[in-house]
Amino acid sequence: MPPIFLILGTPAAGKSTVARALMERFGRGLHLPVDDLRHMVVSGLAEPGFEWTDELKLQLRLARGAAARTALAYAGAGFAVAIDDFWQGETPDADYGPLQGHGVHRVLLQPSLEATLARLAARRPDEASFKGVLAQATLLIRADMDRHPKTGWQVVDSSDLSVGETVDRILEQAQVVPTG
Repeated sequence: MPPIFLILGTPAAGKSTVARALMERFGRGLHLPVDDLRHMVVSGLAEPGFEWTDELKLQLRLARGAAARTALAYAGAGFAVAIDDFWQGETPDADYGPLQGHGVHRVLLQPSLEATLARLAARRPDEASFKGVLAQATLLIRADMDRHPKTGWQVVDSSDLSVGETVDRILEQAQVVPTG
């Protein structure tokens, strides 16, 4: 079966950019941003904030489970897959149960805090109202990541790497050679 990558990190770690570039290396590649699945909710969407409500937790579980099942369906049809999501908790991949036993490559993008905040500051002007919240969320997620062991995770410090170099590092460490 083609590879499945689970790429996690803080906001502005480069998850979506790297996941897309990674999938472009394969003849058939699918990028699954969990946020895109979450934002398919047109009424009653629970957004992450400083309070993690039961509704938010439910919606995250649903989106992550849907991403896992979609990844398996596409991989079964011959597509390499990259799921991107943010790090959450001691076992950040707990909501990805369907992927258990499928040899998923678990990647944590962890650029330096300085690089992450600089990337966040450089985001589009139309995101200005969210930058403060994202900066605070980044600090909280980063503190959470620093507290927990990364056993089973390929940790990539992309602070000084280009997107292409980051993808090269992921493929090299995962010992995956793109096909097609």
